Amino acid sequence: MLKFLNTKLLIAILAALSVIAGAAIYQRREAAKAAAILEQQQRDAERRMQEDEAFRKKVEEDKKRHSSAAGNEGKTWKSYIP
Repeated sequence: MLKFLNTKLLIAILAALSVIAGAAIYQRREAAKAAAILEQQQRDAERRMQEDEAFRKKVEEDKKRHSSAAGNEGKTWKSYIP
């Protein structure tokens, strides 16, 4: 009878340990997934920032080009000698 109780106790302990190990493995896997998602989001944010910066620079260059053309136009007519 004592041997039977020891066996049952051993099986219960092993089952509890396997549940704990399974939970630890699951938690590690979920943490790895979360880290991968966070890293992907950071890369996407960095790429969007670079695209935004490139777009802003292009807009500024276009503004300068268009405004400088209009500014130079007045100067040419003032210095025009027929």
